[in-house]
Amino acid sequence: MSSTPNLPRRIAGIAAAAAVAAGVFVSSAGVATAAPVAGPAALTAISDAVSLTGVDGIAWYTDAATGQVVVTADSSVDGTELATLQRAGKANSRALRIERTAGTFSPLLAAGDAIYGGQYRCSLGFNARSGSTYYLLTAGHCGVSASTWYTNSSHSTLIGPVTGASFPGNDYAIVRYQNTALAHPGGFTVADAFVGENVTRRGSTTGTHTGRVTALNATVRYSGTPGGTVSGLIQTTVCAEGGDSGGPLYDGTKALGLTSGGSGNCSSGGTTFFQPVREAANAYGVTIY
Repeated sequence: MSSTPNLPRRIAGIAAAAAVAAGVFVSSAGVATAAPVAGPAALTAISDAVSLTGVDGIAWYTDAATGQVVVTADSSVDGTELATLQRAGKANSRALRIERTAGTFSPLLAAGDAIYGGQYRCSLGFNARSGSTYYLLTAGHCGVSASTWYTNSSHSTLIGPVTGASFPGNDYAIVRYQNTALAHPGGFTVADAFVGENVTRRGSTTGTHTGRVTALNATVRYSGTPGGTVSGLIQTTVCAEGGDSGGPLYDGTKALGLTSGGSGNCSSGGTTFFQPVREAANAYGVTIY
């Protein structure tokens, strides 16, 4: 009996075995994909090691698809600090990917226009309510910087007091509308961002800009004042500048996040981080509308 009809099947089997040995998996569709560099336990250990370096001006997240911890270092991170970060990879250096970005990671707080508290300017994120009481959500580093917020820099038109703020760790705050003469329009429903999603951000300094979600559950260690580490953030390519803090990130009518901080500007671009708004709404028991 001739063995010729079985030859393609034997060759396919040999090729598949070789692919597995080389760390490449073949899907049921016949498309080869690279195996993750490291597993969940190793990635957790590396992420913890990155956190313990104490290096400011970095952001990091776990990319489960590639099996890597991805660290983005801003321009303030020098060569010695980069070497410190590289050592966080320990024996599995391939499981740690370090990228650079222009500018410095800092909360986008500024004096100027939009909603005002103390000497600072921030941006209104989303309006929310609980029963018949209305609120606005903004960045936590804004909420801890001033206890009362206004619509103008002369502080003559009151919005109301901060009734809750969380920063660092999180980056969200809630302000109650005490001034009943102010309108508080809605039009949004809460949703969760996903990697690759095309999104829009609006802020009091730079207006409206668009970009793409590049990572979820990112951690960033801000330098400057107020500094601190914030985790669970949405990482994007949308640009932002000082004063845009607290402004909304959205996709159509889907409310996704509140502007936290980032690097760069809207001339050269940069990396910007957003506090997921669902977490903020749940923390304060309010509904975005």
